[in-house]
Amino acid sequence: MAVVSLLLFGGLWSAVGSSNLAVVTCGSVVKLLNTRHNVRLHSHDVRYGSGSGQQSVTGVSSVDDSNSYWRIRGKTATVCERGTPIRCGQPIRLTHVNTGRNLHSHHFTSPLSGNQEVSAFGEEGEGDYLDDWTVLCNGPYWVRDGEVRFKHSSTEVLLSVTGEQYGRPINGQKEVHGMAQPSQNNYWKAMEGIFMKPSELLKAEGHHTEL
Repeated sequence: MAVVSLLLFGGLWSAVGSSNLAVVTCGSVVKLLNTRHNVRLHSHDVRYGSGSGQQSVTGVSSVDDSNSYWRIRGKTATVCERGTPIRCGQPIRLTHVNTGRNLHSHHFTSPLSGNQEVSAFGEEGEGDYLDDWTVLCNGPYWVRDGEVRFKHSSTEVLLSVTGEQYGRPINGQKEVHGMAQPSQNNYWKAMEGIFMKPSELLKAEGHHTEL
C-alpha cells in the first residue's frame, strides 16, 4: 500500500511536521535515520545475490525516497492497536510499506561486513518470529526526539550500519546488518512519516501519575 494512499485516511492519521506528539505509536508509518551514518533504513524489490537470497535492506542518504517508509506493528501473531504508545523494551515488527515485507534477521552472513544479514521477509505483512525486534530506549516510551536501538528478539543482534557501501545495481547504498555489540552504529531516530495520535492509554497513565 503506497504511502500516498495513507494520506486519504485524513481522520486517522496525523502528518509529521508541526505535530507536537511526543511518543511513537503503533500504526505509524515512519522513516528511521541511523544517526551515526546519516542514512535512512530502506528496502526495495532487489534480492541479495548471496546469503539468504531474500529482499535486501540498505541505508540511503536520500530524504525523499518512498522506499524508506516502514509501518510499526505489534510482534508476530499479535495486534497492536493504532495509537498505542510503543514502550521501551517492547517487541515490534517493522513492515516495509511498498513491498509488504517485514524487517528480518537470521543466521546468514551479511555480504559486505561479514556481520549478520538483515533482510525483508514475508508476504503482505506476514512472515515469522524472526521479524520481531525489541525497542531499546530510556524511559517508559519510545519518543520521537529520542535515539533508540532495535535488538533482534531471537538472535539478539542490534540493527546497525558501519559504512560499507554497495556497488551496482544499488550503487552508493550502505549495508544494514546486525551486530552483537552496542555502539554508536546502532542508534536510530524516527524522522519523516505519518504518526498515529496517541491513544487514551497514555493520557490515563499520565493522570494516575499525577494522583
